[in-house]
Amino acid sequence: MKFSVIFEAQLADPTVEREHQVIRDCVEQAVYAEEMGFDRIWAVEHHSLKWYAHMSAPEIFLTWVAAKTSTIRIGHGVVCMPFNFNHPARVAERAAMLDLLSGGRLDLGAGRGGTEQETSLCGVDKERTTQEVEEALRIIGKAWQEDELEYHGELIDIDPHPILPRPQQTPHPPLFLACSRADTLRQAAELGIGALVMGFAGPQSIKEMREAYDSALAGRDSSRFVSSVVNDHFSVLCPTIVLDDRETAQRIGIRGQRFFAQSIGHWYGGAGIPDEAVVEGADEAAAMREAAEQVVARLHEHNIPVRPTATATFNADHAYGTAEDAIAYVEQLRDAGADEIMCLIQMGTVPQEACMETIRQWGEKVIPHFRSERTPRPRSGQASLERREEQPPRHREVQPPQHREEQTPQQRQKENR
Repeated sequence: MKFSVIFEAQLADPTVEREHQVIRDCVEQAVYAEEMGFDRIWAVEHHSLKWYAHMSAPEIFLTWVAAKTSTIRIGHGVVCMPFNFNHPARVAERAAMLDLLSGGRLDLGAGRGGTEQETSLCGVDKERTTQEVEEALRIIGKAWQEDELEYHGELIDIDPHPILPRPQQTPHPPLFLACSRADTLRQAAELGIGALVMGFAGPQSIKEMREAYDSALAGRDSSRFVSSVVNDHFSVLCPTIVLDDRETAQRIGIRGQRFFAQSIGHWYGGAGIPDEAVVEGADEAAAMREAAEQVVARLHEHNIPVRPTATATFNADHAYGTAEDAIAYVEQLRDAGADEIMCLIQMGTVPQEACMETIRQWGEKVIPHFRSERTPRPRSGQASLERREEQPPRHREVQPPQHREEQTPQQRQKENR
């Protein structure tokens, strides 16, 4: 199992000074995550979503972190792939440059960035976002297969051009898709790419989403694959605050998640401005339930059906508490099918010291619990477990037999392993 930290750069009381400090705090957390044994960090991309996400240029953030670290993987979770946000060729160029300079540590996720606030900023056609994301993934999957990229699709034409530089990972960094519904899980599986899954609804929901993903894996052929390599990795979001004092961790974590839920509701569902107040000793679990009830009441008022996803972000039953509480919750996510736990720690009202202490507790207590389960050890003649785990799990090459003669002896040796 892999462990990672995901960054939104959320911000209560968004003054210029606090905004600058929060982004610096995220860098500090990311660098510390490597020291504490995490496998990966992820950074989102959103635009103009005040409060919810001030991470508008993750390529810069990730490059800065990559320069300050040496082993932790660096993940776009995700790039907004509609063309007016980011032209596919530019995404490929930037990804290759960062992959090269980081020593082959990049993972590349794709998403829609579909809020009205974001699409109106960049002139994105909301009706085409799903198609453009898939077409962008096909272009990136094809970009370095030949000396020059040529692509003629339904939405975009690219005449022959070299895409420079080439990434260190061949043929490109592992690809992922942001998934929050069964249809996007099926899409990810059919495209042959990993799934980055929202986990607010809890382990049972994750189990159902994993079953949907596995069902699509079992039923797919290669007709929709976007690349010659397949990545069947299933990463799950895990909101968490871990401290020695269980009640304090729960209060800080649930308060932070309430800010997250209200700010996402503001931009995605037309709710009011998120509540930024932090009241010492408040019953945050009760405040979370009240906030969820307000969402339901607003939906009823507008005659909108109340689906489980409408209040999922207000579910407060997560890895909040002691390290033992976090271990027990991660065991549930593992049993539900998670290949990777994406820790959501930096939420708008969570103080930096709680974020850093949570990373320390995970690194010293939670992650080692699951690392100790990595048995059996490799037999003589096998690559070491540590060496194998430098590569993303399940990222395997899919190459027709007629192309094997074009491979180098080293590539054939690697594939035969």
